[in-house]
Amino acid sequence: MEFIIENRLKELAPSLSLGILTATIKNSPYNEQLWDEIKTTEEKILNKYELSQMNQISEIAAVRATYKKAGKDPSRYRGSSEALIRRILNNKGLYQVNTIVDINNLVSLETKCPVGSYDLEKLTFPFVFRIGEEGEVYKGIGKEEINLQGLPILCDQRGPFGSPTSDSEGSMITLDTKQIMMVIISFAGETNLNAALNYAKKLLHLAQSNHVNSYIIV
Repeated sequence: MEFIIENRLKELAPSLSLGILTATIKNSPYNEQLWDEIKTTEEKILNKYELSQMNQISEIAAVRATYKKAGKDPSRYRGSSEALIRRILNNKGLYQVNTIVDINNLVSLETKCPVGSYDLEKLTFPFVFRIGEEGEVYKGIGKEEINLQGLPILCDQRGPFGSPTSDSEGSMITLDTKQIMMVIISFAGETNLNAALNYAKKLLHLAQSNHVNSYIIV
């Protein structure tokens, strides 16, 4: 599977690394065992962090620094991991979507990295991770059109489909999804990506996963 990080983005974020995982799965509306683990993670975050400490988390600080270099306001366009942690610290709890999306969000909470999961059958190789250009937009999941200029964006042969802030409706996971690609985005380096991928594989057993493959791009 061809997947590259564009040079301009790599210059802005020299430590940027991606953990890529593909799998065949059986999605479900809800998984009780998964939500037991999510609740445990929420409690751990509530006991460990305060809102004032967000910039002290290295993975989140690295996302914010890259956005600033690219000309994007990181307080308006937050990385998804920061947004999820802030939601928990504001006592709103993690929202429930479906098992694959819920696994995606748990991996993001545990790693502190933005994580995106996509319906692989809706995408076309090759993939590139680059900086969004002027005029590029897409409809975000549950959102209006997102201005992609200056955002790091994941693109396939047809155009942008994801970012560390919010993904496109066009490639989103549904209950009909059979093949997924999960992308763990670490702006702070590859050190913890193997552990993150192994954790994601463990959770995906809850979705009867098979044909699981993973690799790291630096």
